[in-house]
Amino acid sequence: MTQAAKLLYTARTHTSGGRHDGMSRSSDGRLDVRLSPPGGTGIGTNPEQLFAAGWSACFEGAMELAARKRKVILPRKCAIDAEIDLVLDEGAYSLRARLNVSLPGLDREIARGIVDEAHRTCPYSKAVRDNVDVTVALV
Repeated sequence: MTQAAKLLYTARTHTSGGRHDGMSRSSDGRLDVRLSPPGGTGIGTNPEQLFAAGWSACFEGAMELAARKRKVILPRKCAIDAEIDLVLDEGAYSLRARLNVSLPGLDREIARGIVDEAHRTCPYSKAVRDNVDVTVALV
């Protein structure tokens, strides 16, 4: 981090029990979830769902900034369907991701430019770059 970097926010959570029968709670109490294995019958969500929700929300914010720079208003019904795969390959776990972005009514070329810029600037996209197989599709 550079001298000029400004800390905007720190998320704090306490997690116990892991993904198999755990719980996670934020320090401010706004997040309080039970955890269960992906695809299992347990009560609660799983880390992949939480990651998909966080990334897609952040990505939409990055699209808003990219649109504003272009003096374009995003469609009210814009949406992102995020899919996060938990993969086991030769005994090692990894993630794979797809972001399917819908910008109805927006010129396809303009929409593609907004999506591409958002993928370059979104903090979640940056965090996984060159480490997670990611597909960002304009649908």
